Amino acid sequence: MKKAIATTKAPAAIGPYSQAISAGGFLYISGQLPIDAETGKMGGNIGEQARASLQNIDNILQEAGLSRNNVVKTTIFLKNLADFETVNKIYGEFFAGSVFPARSTIEISRLPRDASIEIEAIACNNG
Repeated sequence: MKKAIATTKAPAAIGPYSQAISAGGFLYISGQLPIDAETGKMGGNIGEQARASLQNIDNILQEAGLSRNNVVKTTIFLKNLADFETVNKIYGEFFAGSVFPARSTIEISRLPRDASIEIEAIACNNG
């Protein structure tokens, strides 16, 4: 059985997909662009964008009754791998105090709305 998870504290899906799906003891969070849910805008630099994408993930986790500690895997899509160091620092701060999730980081040529970053996550919701 699967259940869609949605919150107004993260941007609405911009296509035919859910913000997140809970199934089989896991929460699968769709890639989060760095869009502010209230304003619909993106920050300009990679630091602002990384923080916004992670905040959107945090808001979806909270809607599902979970926290950063439940995240077991992330995938980071970067428009420019030269931004890795900046993103890595912010990511480390975001997950500080918990066991760091497994992670992949991939450079891609383009993201929706010309964002510089998109982050997806998988969380375990069964203890």
